[in-house]
Amino acid sequence: MSLTATARSVPGTLRQELLIDGTHRLTTDEPEALGGEGSAPAPHELLPAALAACISTTLVMYGRTKDWDLGDVTVDVDYDHRTTPRRFEILIRLSGDLSDEQLERLEKVASACPVRSAIEAGIEFAERIELKSTSSLVA
Repeated sequence: MSLTATARSVPGTLRQELLIDGTHRLTTDEPEALGGEGSAPAPHELLPAALAACISTTLVMYGRTKDWDLGDVTVDVDYDHRTTPRRFEILIRLSGDLSDEQLERLEKVASACPVRSAIEAGIEFAERIELKSTSSLVA
């Protein structure tokens, strides 16, 4: 399965309008200190957000299949994008009545979320640039 994300710049700004799989729309921007308007998250801020959402969703889905009461599920991801390698610190908070064995299993489930698996597997880029003609010749 392939997913497609398209970004289009908003003229005169650093905002980007994103279309994900032709269905969902998001906007990014840069902070004012970098010349943006600070009207939306910066693109690099979406990476830890995606990881937090993926872990939370994966845990909730797993809990449903096991009929476990996870209670409130909160996932905090602290992402240090200035280090090499990049560092994620993840804190998962559950309020359900869970045994040590269940918590151990949920920790393994959380570490297998698709976003984390993609990051850990490594990423290959195939990139090209095209010049789009703004005028056409009519005979």
